[in-house]
Amino acid sequence: MLNIFKKKEKLSRQALKSRKNELIVKNNPKSPVAEAYRNIRTNLSFLSPDKPLKTLLFTSSGTAEGKSLTLVNIALSMVQNGKKVIIIDADLRKPMQHKFFEMSNFTGLSSILTGEIELENGLRETGIEGLQLISTGVIPPNPAELLNSRRMEKLLKEAEEVADIILIDSPPVIAVTDAAVLANKVDGVILVIASHQTDKEILIKSQETLERVHANILGVVLNKYPAHEDGKYLHYYYYGHKVKK
Repeated sequence: MLNIFKKKEKLSRQALKSRKNELIVKNNPKSPVAEAYRNIRTNLSFLSPDKPLKTLLFTSSGTAEGKSLTLVNIALSMVQNGKKVIIIDADLRKPMQHKFFEMSNFTGLSSILTGEIELENGLRETGIEGLQLISTGVIPPNPAELLNSRRMEKLLKEAEEVADIILIDSPPVIAVTDAAVLANKVDGVILVIASHQTDKEILIKSQETLERVHANILGVVLNKYPAHEDGKYLHYYYYGHKVKK
C-alpha cells in the first residue's frame, strides 16, 4: 500500500513539473536556437503571402521528438513579431503546453468540446502579451471523437476571429488517429523530427497517413541536432554586438 501512495505522489509531481525554462525565445533570445525558431517563423510567413496561414498543426511521427517545445517557441517568436497567437493543446493523450506556463489543467479544450464552457472561458492568459493558451483540460475517454466533432471545427473558426494565427499541438501521427483527424481541418501541418532518433520508415508512414487525409504538409522541422556537429553555423548566429551591462 505504501508503494502505491509513493507512486501516486511521484506521478503527481511529474504532472506539475514546470517546463518554463524551456521557453528559449523568451529566456535566451540571442541564442542560436532562438534565432533558428525565428527563421522558421519567417519561412512560414513566406509560404503563403497572398493568403496568410491561420491554423497550423504541429505533430511528429513518434513520441518525444520535440513537437510541443518547437510549437511554443515558434509561438513566442510570432508574438515578438507583433502577432496575436492562440496555442491549442490538442494532445488529449499527453498534455504538455500548460507546463510551459506553470498553469493548472482542470478545464480547457475537452471542456469546450463537451459544451461545459465557451471559448472565451477556455482562453487563458499566459503572462506573455499576445499569447493565449487553451490547455487540454481533463483527459477524455474519447479524444479522437471529440477532435473530429463539429464543435472542434466551430472552435477553430471562433479562434481565428480573435487571433492572427492558431498553433495546435497534437499527438504523434503513428501512435493514434488524432493528428490525422485534425490535419484536414487546418491550413497546414508541420512535422517535427528528431535528429538521430526518428525512424525513417515510421516517418514515411506518417507522411503517407497525412497524405491520405489530404493534409497540407508544409514541411519538417529538424530538432535535437547536435550543435557540435556544425559549430561554424553557431558562430554565424552569434554574430552581433554584445549588450553592455
